[in-house]
Amino acid sequence: MALTTSIRKQINQLTEGKTFGYNDLAIVKENFSTAAKALERLQKEGLIKKVSKGLFYKPKRTIFGELQPDYEELLRPYLFENGKRVAYETGTSLYKRLGLTTQMAFRIKIASRGKSIKINRGVLQATAVKSYAEVTSTNYKILGLLDAFKDIKQIPDCSVAQAVNRLSAILKELDEQQTDSLIRYALLYPPRVRALVGAVLTYNGYNGAAIEQLKESLNPLSIIKLGLNEMDLPTKSNWYIE
Repeated sequence: MALTTSIRKQINQLTEGKTFGYNDLAIVKENFSTAAKALERLQKEGLIKKVSKGLFYKPKRTIFGELQPDYEELLRPYLFENGKRVAYETGTSLYKRLGLTTQMAFRIKIASRGKSIKINRGVLQATAVKSYAEVTSTNYKILGLLDAFKDIKQIPDCSVAQAVNRLSAILKELDEQQTDSLIRYALLYPPRVRALVGAVLTYNGYNGAAIEQLKESLNPLSIIKLGLNEMDLPTKSNWYIE
């Protein structure tokens, strides 16, 4: 009974529309069976709704009826594990938010280093891809940017030149710490990413010592063909890009 009271108290304190699971309620595995019965009773009372196995939400009630959690909230449980970020959204849906395309993605991509995250739940459809580094709450945005450099030839309705122009503008907004992080993680990506990041940063006027690490990681005999001209990226030749 104490567990049921604890669960009810925690749920009452949750924000309406927020999704939660057993881990969010600090329920240990040996109590899952008892907790499941308690959560079932709370569903019957209408206090909570079930999204999928082990995932629930506290409905937000308005004059127009109950509202389901928004997209970001439905996705959140798949991106975090025990309160720590382990994955991030990438691919076309991310590139749309970055201003690289106007195309919608009917199936998103979720990148994680240690697990394969696939989703097939109504409007939430996702395929799994492997990230190039362990994902954290401090690096996932940088990894998403590097994914855009990696996929620069596959971004829908966006030429390589247009993508370079937009990514250049985004990189200009990074502070020194973020730029150092970008370079550090770029070293984990394929040569075309390292070359493009280096070319764009030097075009933007960056001359930090870390840039030499990118340059030294490249093979000068391996030319990266992207179909860019000098007007698109004046520094491209210095980074073995055509």
